[in-house]
Amino acid sequence: MSIEQRVKQVIIRTLSLEVAAEEIEDEDALFGGGLGLNSMATVEIIVGLEEEFGIEVPDEELRVELFDSVQTMAGYVRTVLQKVPEVAG
Repeated sequence: MSIEQRVKQVIIRTLSLEVAAEEIEDEDALFGGGLGLNSMATVEIIVGLEEEFGIEVPDEELRVELFDSVQTMAGYVRTVLQKVPEVAG
C-alpha cells in the first residue's frame, strides 16, 4: 500500500469519515474545500500519522502547507522516514 493510501486511511479512520479512500484525490485541498477539515482535525491527523508510521512530528515542523493535501502529507512522511535509521533485524 502506498504512503498516499495509508495517509488517506489515517484521515478516514481518525475522523470517522463516511468516504472511501478512492474518493479522496491526492491533490484535493483538505482545508477550506474538499473535506473541509479544521484545526482540531489537524491535531487528530498528526496523532494518527505518528501512530501509523512510527514517526514524531515536532511542533516546529507544523506548517499549514504540510496539511494542504494528501500529497503534501505523504511527501512529509517520506522525508521523515528517510531520516529515520532502519533498525537491523
